[in-house]
Amino acid sequence: MRHSFRPIACTSFTAAFFLAATFFTSAQTADTKTPSKTVRTGPVEKSASSTAPTEVPPVLKQLNSEMEALVRRVSPAVVQVLVTGFGPLEEKDQGDTGLIVRQHAIGSGVIVDPDGYIMTNAHVVEGAQHIHVVLPEPSIHTPMQMSASGRSQVLEAKVIGVHREIDLALLKVTPPSPLPTLELGSGRAVEQGQLVFAIGSPQGLQSTVTMGVVSSVARQPDPDKPMVYIQTDAPINPGNSGGPLVDMDGYVVGINTFIYSEAGGSEGLGFAIPARVVKFVYESLRKYGHVHRSVIHARGQTITPSLATALGLSQDWGVIVADVLPDGPAEAAGLRVQDIILAADDYPIQTLPVYTAILYMHPADKTLKLDILRGKEKKTIYVPVLEEKHSVDQVADLVGSDETLVPQLAILAAELNDKISALIPDLRLPSGVIVVARAVDMFGPDTGLAAGDIIHSLNRTHIDTLDNLRAAIKELKPGDSVALQVERQGHLQYLAFEME
Repeated sequence: MRHSFRPIACTSFTAAFFLAATFFTSAQTADTKTPSKTVRTGPVEKSASSTAPTEVPPVLKQLNSEMEALVRRVSPAVVQVLVTGFGPLEEKDQGDTGLIVRQHAIGSGVIVDPDGYIMTNAHVVEGAQHIHVVLPEPSIHTPMQMSASGRSQVLEAKVIGVHREIDLALLKVTPPSPLPTLELGSGRAVEQGQLVFAIGSPQGLQSTVTMGVVSSVARQPDPDKPMVYIQTDAPINPGNSGGPLVDMDGYVVGINTFIYSEAGGSEGLGFAIPARVVKFVYESLRKYGHVHRSVIHARGQTITPSLATALGLSQDWGVIVADVLPDGPAEAAGLRVQDIILAADDYPIQTLPVYTAILYMHPADKTLKLDILRGKEKKTIYVPVLEEKHSVDQVADLVGSDETLVPQLAILAAELNDKISALIPDLRLPSGVIVVARAVDMFGPDTGLAAGDIIHSLNRTHIDTLDNLRAAIKELKPGDSVALQVERQGHLQYLAFEME
């Protein structure tokens, strides 16, 4: 029996979805086969089959009212994400042809800042050329309240940053007025069995709400990866990717990201990235455009019974220090190989994913408190934490400030050389001009360029030096169309805009 983990962005959609409502009115009709029986109770006749509604217990009425209010409060901050881009032709459609075709995708997102910052999944926007966000229409109570225009507000979105390892991305739209938001419940406890709601656009059906419970608060689907997810049985389907999993108080406890399914649909096995991780990634993406990691230059490993027996350890579970790099902060603090990590920042450490998560999100300006077991002796040590810079930041350190500005594109850029190329492991083409930073204080066209992009051509002109880039730009006039071929995270794509 084959099982598969499936990202839940819907990979294709028609241009629009239409919803039709049919109304029926009741009328008295004669049934010639089974005439209804009547009983007389004075001047009024009642059908023998007619029964009065049963009074609903107050507790159920209260629950129903609370759930309705919750959905009305939460839904306005959940958007539909429409993506246009290019990708490989599906094997199931045409075999393994290697063809690249135009694709559309639908996902979901949650507004986390009234100025228009939206969190979604990285796989939703992967390979995107154009991204649009559809804001939800006001909630309705009956089909007769449906908008006569049938139009939703659609805004163009930009990618601020992507963290593919965790599968999160930050988008930005420019709204005409402040948007409703949801708060990331990063400090809230999540309990197994608690009620949760998944909101998104499964199969493109915007503002769909489903309900379930937390099946597990910490599920590690892939034993080779330390990432731990919230598992839920709330129905989640393709198109729910990037949408929130919320609790009864309306806090986001997770971002829905994939399902465990044989048939491709919901089987009650959905997984969400915990809110604590989402908040950490959001703050990093908004500040830097990428994620900085905290490191101590030591490596942990899961303790197995065999390992414990062979090394004579005092316990056969938990996390052992397998490596301490020379001259690093861990070595300077006194951490040794074969130390067993009992707690980190006062959090008990029973598994490697827990330790990895704590270290991953530990502030770089604070020391890491480690409680360890060395032989039979317990110790507490404090390890200074280093901030591991992203490759783009390392490129910026190598590039001088002189002559890097390309004012027409409002960017700082540098030519690829051996040192810079060595920092980019998935480099596709050996030459080009890398965008080191956006000059945010300058006015310029909306190019869509981001730090880390590598420009390979402008229209039909090959770009391999800053002089080439500046010369090609100099030939353009305001209003001219521009197509930049750029390399972004190992993928080639075009960015089209008009010069100003």
